[in-house]
Amino acid sequence: MVSVKTYPQPSQSYDELVCNAGFVSIEDDQWKWIRIYPVQFRQLPYDQQYKKFEWIELDLQRNWKDSRQESYRPKLGIDEEIKTVGSIGTGKDRAWAERKRYALREVFDSMEELIQLAKKREVQKSLATVRPKSLIRLEIEKENETEWSSESRKTLQQLSLFRNTHKSSSQQLEIVSKLPYKYYYRFVTEGDKKPRKMMIADWEIGALYWNCLAQTEGDENAANELVRQKYEEEFFEKDLYLFVGTTLANHHKARNPFMIIGVFYPPLSNQPSLFP
Repeated sequence: MVSVKTYPQPSQSYDELVCNAGFVSIEDDQWKWIRIYPVQFRQLPYDQQYKKFEWIELDLQRNWKDSRQESYRPKLGIDEEIKTVGSIGTGKDRAWAERKRYALREVFDSMEELIQLAKKREVQKSLATVRPKSLIRLEIEKENETEWSSESRKTLQQLSLFRNTHKSSSQQLEIVSKLPYKYYYRFVTEGDKKPRKMMIADWEIGALYWNCLAQTEGDENAANELVRQKYEEEFFEKDLYLFVGTTLANHHKARNPFMIIGVFYPPLSNQPSLFP
């Protein structure tokens, strides 16, 4: 069950990649986090372009180039056929109880505890659900470089034109726009002596920015105010959880190797607001 899709990133090996994460069945009513990488999501045929909280089916194998226990890759590589076989619907009640059954099976109240598990060689935990003790604010920072480098764009255009692997894709893939801003949550978890600042790498927030930019006719400040309204004012009044994950490059190097790769925001059920 897909619960996370990160914002597309150019790759000189695979044109463009999206990291997916979610839950896989291991035995009766038992589930574990799983990461699927690489996937060229935007080059998939339309009927294979799955959404969050949809069930997908494909052949996987452990990614032995990645020491993180949750990391798998399509067995047939980027040509693997992906089938959508079901979904947890988004009706009037948004089926939160069913989604919670998977997303909240294991919840961490302490980022520090989670970081320690990530550092343990026999565990190396790299995906988890975290419930903040309190949420402070959404922080928005302008990127130094708002466009991909000319060298990267040229390479990606050549790869996309000459190495189109999916037969149903008959045209060159348009290079994804680089987000001109970075988004961070400032929050506190159990035992923290000061607020943490963690980047949000979810595709959802990137797509929201571009939609808001179109809505505000190109006014970046106004677009970001709409993003803030969604991720701060609206989500802070929900029972907000964070899906967090590490990158392979930072897992063994960074003090805190985690970033926010998705948000889960069921409505509050007689619980106090997380607004400080």
